[in-house]
Amino acid sequence: MAPSQQTLRDKQVASIGKILNLNYAPPTTSNGHEPVAANGIVPQSTPILNSNGNPIWKVLVFDDLGRDVISSVLRVNDLRGFGVTIHLNVNAQRHPIPDVPVLYLLEPNTINLGLISADLSRGLYADAYINFLSSIPRPLMEDFAAQIAEAGTAESVAQMYDQYLNFIVGEPDLFSLGMGKDTYWAMNSAQATDEEIDVLVDRTVGGLFSVVVTMGSIPIIRCPKGGPAEMIAAKLDRKLRDHILNSKDNLFSNHGQRPSPSSSTPSSRPVLVIVDRNVDLIPMLSHSWTYQSLVHDVLKMRLNRITMESFVDADNPSKGKIKRSYDLNSNDFFWSRNAAIPFPQVAEDIDMELTKYKDDASEVTKKTGVSSIEDLNETGSSASHLKAAITLLPELRERKAILDMHVNIASALLEAIKDRQLDNYYQIEENVTKQTKAQMLELLNDPAKGKDPLDKLRLFIIWFLSTEQEVSRAEMDRFEEALTRSGADITALVYVKRVRDETRMTMMTSAPSAPTTQPSTDSTLFKGFSSLSNRLTDRLGAGAIGANFENLISGVKNFLPANKDITITKIVESLMDPASASSSAIAKTEDYLYFDPRSANARGTMPGAPASRQQSAPGSFVPGTNASFGQRRQGFSEAIVFTVGGGSMDEYGNLQDWAKRTSAAQGTGGPRRRIVYGSTEVVNAEDFVGVAARLGKESG
Repeated sequence: MAPSQQTLRDKQVASIGKILNLNYAPPTTSNGHEPVAANGIVPQSTPILNSNGNPIWKVLVFDDLGRDVISSVLRVNDLRGFGVTIHLNVNAQRHPIPDVPVLYLLEPNTINLGLISADLSRGLYADAYINFLSSIPRPLMEDFAAQIAEAGTAESVAQMYDQYLNFIVGEPDLFSLGMGKDTYWAMNSAQATDEEIDVLVDRTVGGLFSVVVTMGSIPIIRCPKGGPAEMIAAKLDRKLRDHILNSKDNLFSNHGQRPSPSSSTPSSRPVLVIVDRNVDLIPMLSHSWTYQSLVHDVLKMRLNRITMESFVDADNPSKGKIKRSYDLNSNDFFWSRNAAIPFPQVAEDIDMELTKYKDDASEVTKKTGVSSIEDLNETGSSASHLKAAITLLPELRERKAILDMHVNIASALLEAIKDRQLDNYYQIEENVTKQTKAQMLELLNDPAKGKDPLDKLRLFIIWFLSTEQEVSRAEMDRFEEALTRSGADITALVYVKRVRDETRMTMMTSAPSAPTTQPSTDSTLFKGFSSLSNRLTDRLGAGAIGANFENLISGVKNFLPANKDITITKIVESLMDPASASSSAIAKTEDYLYFDPRSANARGTMPGAPASRQQSAPGSFVPGTNASFGQRRQGFSEAIVFTVGGGSMDEYGNLQDWAKRTSAAQGTGGPRRRIVYGSTEVVNAEDFVGVAARLGKESG
């Protein structure tokens, strides 16, 4: 049986695990990979031992980006497994621990290097293991060397490595560069200076270079002509070329052996597709129906953490609410299985898992003689089966904590769905092009359509960007008046009107490929929500949410999303699988630039002229057939898709659905497609509308 393919998260976690073990490389498996568990956590998170066979305990010091990189994939318990006793921010006040070595994981900049130098001078820690998230520029390294040489602390530096980890992995194949929501503003504002844009472009290039290094293969780069995407593609191409030419043993040949000639051919390498955010704004605004998209949109998930309010006492709402934070990480079996699933199905799975937990807990209590799993502990003794029960106890308690968390998350989502009528908005957006101007105006004027005016604004922008109908100035005034009366801030519309023509030229959305099967009767229509309701009612009692839960879910629709590819998926399909792509998609990516960092010829070249321009002279060829290296359009089984200016959970989910669907269509013998999706920052709809409003104020 072939080994499962490592995800980007698997590879990043393996790299972090190596850093936490003082850059000691663990033994590789028979397939040449470091052993990584299926859930993305290094399976043997044991600290490295010293010469006496004792664990080497250490302090971890990071900056803000280093914290974000680690916290998105590892928990405190995982760090302890690697021998990290304490973790601190480099900017925080820190006390001496002179007998313990320190691990630094931070960006290579003047401020951080000054702080490290000060730590060494004060003797805060024992040996220093310095790990930079990206490559340190030579002038900075020389300045740092001069500082520690002058201070006489050079001997305290045990290691110094460039780690190429300056990207944040949120899901198995989803990453962001942590550049913030305002990147879109800078890339589209007349007020942004050339220097600001150059800094953002260079940071983006550095982050993409690190992703490519982590994945271990030099890609073919494709991008549209003009705009930030071309600037980034050209600079990344140059950076990769320079690295290959100037490094005898480069970063792409250190995984056991140098690549074979066949692995250097374009078809066996991934394609990196870089596009500007304005290729399609709709995914940044749309209402979704999958679990991860709802959590990201409604509960404002960031770095896999959500903070939400819940009642201190569900039976007594007068006691007020308390904020609770939850981490949704790779150890969460329920999130891993259900993140991309439509929300009604998630509710059914919560019910199933709660029933399973109850049965397992009942089995344990029955054997040990206690009345509840809470009465069982490791120090008690109640039956002959106690040893086996205690073995199961940690796993049962962890399952219960995870299920309790998802019950709370589901109840918060259900409240928002009901209050804001998110299911109705999603259903309208599924067929938004069929909405007439009169229907749209009626909807905007309806005070019963949800409690959040931002939802109406998002729906209108989606319709405005999608419709083929011409909207006159008088009609636009009526739409704006309706939105203003509902309480929406329409400043963003000034900017949206400016970019409408551009996005209409690049948007490509396919019709659903097959009708979605709906539940046939009312009794099954709300099965998932009803069973979740019963569980919540049992758990929360008769007050607050529990008492009204049936009413809460009574109007929520249990329909499944249509199988529909959005613009970025159509673009990727035309570049990965041109044989199956639509002619319109291929036409819109025909002039995409082609970069191959391994080729001396393919530096921003076109993939070949249309057949009508080619002569029928001997030796001529049709594009894609017998084309020279760097000119043909070939298929790919792996892609990295990167959006400049903001990413969307909807796009990530849609790309994964396409990859899974087309891989299954190939059968067991066909290629398994894989897509890694990333952006400068994954931005929720509220924040994106805010950035568009800022651009609107500048345009107005």
